[in-house]
Amino acid sequence: MRGASEESLFATEKAKGRIAYRLYASSMLVGISLIWLYRVIHLPGEGRGGRWFWIGLLGAELWYGFYWIVTQSVRWNPIYRSTFKDKLSRRYEAKLPGVDIFVCTADPVAEPPSLVISTVLSVMAYNYPPEKLSVYLSDDGGSVLTFYALWEASQFAKHWLPFCKRYQVEPRSPSAYFSELDVSHGTCDSKGKDWSLMKDLYEGMVNRIDSVVILGKIPEEHKGKHKGFSEWDAKVSSRDHHPIVQVLIDGKEQTATDNDGERLPTLVYMAREKRPESHHNFKAGAMNALLRVSSVISNSPLILNVDCDMYSNNFDSIRDALCFFLDEEMGHSIGFVQYPQNCNNLTKNDLYGISFNTVNQVEHHGLDSWGGTLYIGTGCFHRRDILCGRSYSKDYKEDWNKGVKRKAGESVQEVEEIAKSLATCTYEHDTQWGNEIGLKYGCPVEDVLTGLTIHCRGWKSIYFNPPRKGFLGVGPTTLEQALVQHKRWSEGNFQIFLSKNCPFLVGRGKFKLGLQMGYSIFGLWAPNSFPTLHYVVVPSLGLLHGISFFPKVTSPWFIPFAYVAIGKHTYSLIESLRCGDTLRGWWNLQRIWMIRRITSYLYATIEAWLKLLGISKMAFAITTKTSSGGDASKRYEQEMMEFGSSSSMFLIIATVALLNLLCLFGGLRRVAMDTRIVDQFLVQVILCGLIVAANIPIYEALFFRRDKGSLPTSITVVSLGFVLLACLMPIV
Repeated sequence: MRGASEESLFATEKAKGRIAYRLYASSMLVGISLIWLYRVIHLPGEGRGGRWFWIGLLGAELWYGFYWIVTQSVRWNPIYRSTFKDKLSRRYEAKLPGVDIFVCTADPVAEPPSLVISTVLSVMAYNYPPEKLSVYLSDDGGSVLTFYALWEASQFAKHWLPFCKRYQVEPRSPSAYFSELDVSHGTCDSKGKDWSLMKDLYEGMVNRIDSVVILGKIPEEHKGKHKGFSEWDAKVSSRDHHPIVQVLIDGKEQTATDNDGERLPTLVYMAREKRPESHHNFKAGAMNALLRVSSVISNSPLILNVDCDMYSNNFDSIRDALCFFLDEEMGHSIGFVQYPQNCNNLTKNDLYGISFNTVNQVEHHGLDSWGGTLYIGTGCFHRRDILCGRSYSKDYKEDWNKGVKRKAGESVQEVEEIAKSLATCTYEHDTQWGNEIGLKYGCPVEDVLTGLTIHCRGWKSIYFNPPRKGFLGVGPTTLEQALVQHKRWSEGNFQIFLSKNCPFLVGRGKFKLGLQMGYSIFGLWAPNSFPTLHYVVVPSLGLLHGISFFPKVTSPWFIPFAYVAIGKHTYSLIESLRCGDTLRGWWNLQRIWMIRRITSYLYATIEAWLKLLGISKMAFAITTKTSSGGDASKRYEQEMMEFGSSSSMFLIIATVALLNLLCLFGGLRRVAMDTRIVDQFLVQVILCGLIVAANIPIYEALFFRRDKGSLPTSITVVSLGFVLLACLMPIV
């Protein structure tokens, strides 16, 4: 435990109850080992029914045991951080470093401009000297609609920032702030009047932006309001356009002030050059272009990057991060500070398991204890130098005062032209950008790969999860969106594990084994697919055909199976409840993990191998940042699963659900006809019954619901056909 000495800017506390947990984990390991032993000793002989399926179950249980051991790395000794911002202010207020904030968007349809600018406004309004803040919006869609929205935001900021400071507003995203306060403060005092005026100004701005988006073009009368509109002509498209860099607010100018006469942060729009013949490397390419463009405009030593839907929910997040970077004892070794990714649109019981409560409140804290958590691509503060490839050394000293000093007489237009030359398609040719410099290329989770490289260079990272969340965003509101998102994450992490960047290879001798195992928890999400598919299909088919795959209840070998199953799920429930989930939320999470494993992770595993063999190429799917709208939104609020399409993922889900339902009925009929075999098949009856219980929403969508979110008839018919074929298949 790192005490809170007078000199330190942060404290570290170890989790309690670790001795009890280690005793529990040790007993679980004994139980798992006994299950493996049972499988080997009782392997059916040649020609016996179910021999190969038995071997498959042995393989699945070996995998589950190995994966469980890997997950223990993050539960062995979690640590928790707290900061002392008062000490930071007393010591460093007069010499706080500059901070560049990168916001990335890619599609004005999937990521509406009105949502993007609320995020931009929230980070412009940090409790931090505005002359030391520079906010950059990277628009990979190259859309004039997004530029127009940012121009509107630059005008609204003159009203919004003084309002936030005057009344200590929280959160400072106007969209989130006004949605949380549904009733006016009244108009009898100055705050109430200001509140009503600000709400009217905000709604007017959003209406103008939404109207322009619906129209699909900028009205002629608006084009003369800023020189930047002249960048767009008939030849500009989202995939084919020249580099565009526009400084909408020049924070270096004394005239860049808000309505109270206070300085405004610098605000910059960037759309890097896109050409059909040039690979743009997705978000990593955008971030690297931002690194170069910002180097000639502000060049701040610290960089915060956030996704366009992840607004700032805590106006002191920069100061919290600086408590780590500026700490005299440990700050020099810290490469980045990562905040958790949280969503503000969860249902009460987290229908699609997108809260990641146990990941955020347990696993990342456990990673921190081994020297660093993962870089997850949003809500992360980096030293600029480490993103530019610097390795850690004990004698390294950060120049916190560095920044761009504009030459005498140099205009903002001249700076923009220089910046444009750094955002061209050809700039990176024959350079180390995307390899040794900047974010890494060639992986769907470039953020995780970049963080891994930073750890390999000797830097440590910090995970900070304050009581008031630092950032809040929008999570998927349909099952398909949630599964596609997980496919991308699990595929990218598995690609890393299969490559030369496998944590056990590149991390050997560079960081601790516990951190190597921690990275592998996510790297091995995808391979859980085949063991899970085997486990949700084979025991059920065995029940239908009268083949037992588990020990009798009266056998001593039943004890380790019961202990491991009950112990694991009991601990999972307790952990989940302690992290803030409800009982029903925990049950939803069990369902969604099963669904992910047999769909997202299955597809991710296959796709990762195809890419490894050079058969497939990398693609990037943007998750829609809007609610489904109308009846779909109501169904989400009522916690009804949203299907509504003929996705092949849904076909797998429906087939597994129907197969287990049929096998359960067949198995219960078999047991009822011969009660002497109850103890022989009880485990399979319970397992099949739990799978059926978890799939109740699937049966409702197949047979009872008539809304547009139900499963199509084609899915029902085809899945029934697959079920009948599976049931007729002999167990060998």
